[in-house]
Amino acid sequence: MSTSDEQAQYELLRGNLESYDLSEEDIAVLGAEAGQYVVERPKALPVIAVVGRPNVGKSTLVNRIVGERVAVVQDTPGVTRDRVSYGASWTGRDFTLLDTGGWEVDVAGIDASVAKQAEVAIDHSDVVVLVVDATVGITNTDEQIVRLLRRSGKPIVLAANKVDSAMQEADAAYLWGLGLGEPYPVSAMHGRGTGDLLDAVMKVLPDESAVAEPTPEGGPRRIALVGRPNVGKSSLLNKLVGEERVVVDPLAGTTRDPVDEYAELDGESWMFVDTAGIRRRVHQASGADYYASLRTQAAIEKAELGLVLLDASEPLTEQDIRVMQQVVDAGRALVLICNKWDLVDEDRRAELDRELDRELSQLRWAERVNLSALTGWHTNRLTRAMETAITSWETRIPTGKLNAFLGELAAAHPHPVRGGKQPRILFATQPSACPPRFVLFASGFIEAGYRRFIERQLRETFGFDGTPIEISVRVRERRKRK
Repeated sequence: MSTSDEQAQYELLRGNLESYDLSEEDIAVLGAEAGQYVVERPKALPVIAVVGRPNVGKSTLVNRIVGERVAVVQDTPGVTRDRVSYGASWTGRDFTLLDTGGWEVDVAGIDASVAKQAEVAIDHSDVVVLVVDATVGITNTDEQIVRLLRRSGKPIVLAANKVDSAMQEADAAYLWGLGLGEPYPVSAMHGRGTGDLLDAVMKVLPDESAVAEPTPEGGPRRIALVGRPNVGKSSLLNKLVGEERVVVDPLAGTTRDPVDEYAELDGESWMFVDTAGIRRRVHQASGADYYASLRTQAAIEKAELGLVLLDASEPLTEQDIRVMQQVVDAGRALVLICNKWDLVDEDRRAELDRELDRELSQLRWAERVNLSALTGWHTNRLTRAMETAITSWETRIPTGKLNAFLGELAAAHPHPVRGGKQPRILFATQPSACPPRFVLFASGFIEAGYRRFIERQLRETFGFDGTPIEISVRVRERRKRK
């Protein structure tokens, strides 16, 4: 059908729709213009690293400064493991806060990896806030951290935490012995003294960061790495970034806070967000797992695309399917990553294909990449899959072309007759993209099976690989003659 024919059919159908009762919301949908999806670009702000030994209240202080519960907090040491950044402001000045895991001396395993991340955070900061537990006093670990900080040459502000009342301020005075100047008594839990601490930080915080990289040109796409624990999300992020950006350990559930990092792939900048592994439904989780689940959900909703990682060497689980559904329910583009492909033999590959066909019959539109995050095998195929999915996610079909397509479809495959009546599609429009959303005005109820048929035909004709599609139907009656 030519463009002129499409326009003529569009005008005819749109004119016929005027003879039906339309609500104000219907009129708004019909008048919707294609929206431009804008990616927020984070600014290169000065960076403040919050460091200290485990369980001195670093994450609690970060939450207090940011003004909301962004960092996972629990009454046990070692909850924070990676260096995690948050945006914050004080007296009109914006900056980035780096929350870090507890720094300890002579530790091994995951604790050594956490300590290493804290040291990297110091290198990536303009100012360091050292948090010390005033009720405990100066420990050997505190003295070791001070030596490390002095070697860095960064400005240091000393926060004497857990000073909940004026009577405890004498405890903070002992911290002069660290040789870092005045200790600022604060109660991160109750907010006491945090204003004076931030005023001191602002005095040494530069206007322009000496360490933060400028935002890449072109607006990086935001990609959430999601999946159940121990499927290789952090390993993949480290491989893509080219450094040990996040803690990787055989212990399941190592990551708890979302970790943002830029990566350059095939000449294009991407913002990847490593998230906590989803163990169970949010309302069934508790403690650190509960807050980690909430932050994972928030990370998905802020992203444009979800990379769902599966462990290809293990059978597909209910958790895997639930994670995929989370991405779809959030209306985000989707790419399935079958990780640990280096551990998969021919029999397992055939079995995995059968599992995916059987369990994911409703998600056959999702892009799929088989790779190994450990060795880097086939990670170069990610860019094409992500670009395809995001392009589909942003696709908008012109109204004339959409109605011409549905007209031919209904003529060749009309809706079944039910109760002596055959519902007709009067008019269709796509009021929005990201994800593509279609509204069908019909003379009667359109069955779910026919809606799925329409979705399949839309995908076959216009692509939409890697993105969910939303189709809603509005049944409207012909306006009665007066």
